[in-house]
Amino acid sequence: MSDEQPIEEIREKKKEELTGEDEESDSSSSPSEPVHISGAADLDETVADADVVLADFYADWCGPCKMLEPIVADLAKETAATVAKVDVDANQQLAAQYGVQGVPTLVLFADGEPVERMVGVQQKDALAQKIAQHS
Repeated sequence: MSDEQPIEEIREKKKEELTGEDEESDSSSSPSEPVHISGAADLDETVADADVVLADFYADWCGPCKMLEPIVADLAKETAATVAKVDVDANQQLAAQYGVQGVPTLVLFADGEPVERMVGVQQKDALAQKIAQHS
């Protein structure tokens, strides 16, 4: 019986930790996975709801976009920024609105305004540093 009690205490503590993490992620505006954007209103809402948003304008057929995909997924997990994915083929007007002429194009928003623009595959550390500068 005494062996079971510590296990139950550990389970209870772990349950509390997991529950606490869920509450924190719900209260913060930073999802741990990229958010897929379905139009201009969706992007506007995402940018308005978060302090820092990294918008990845991509295309499914784009090789460099596929190389960048795990990097932006990691940034969504590891930084305070919300990472938004914008499919330029499905959102051509939105891509044009932000002057996207080549993919991938990354636009960093801070306090509702675009503050950085990067074209092509970027290094994770460089992106994390730019996010940190505006967080």
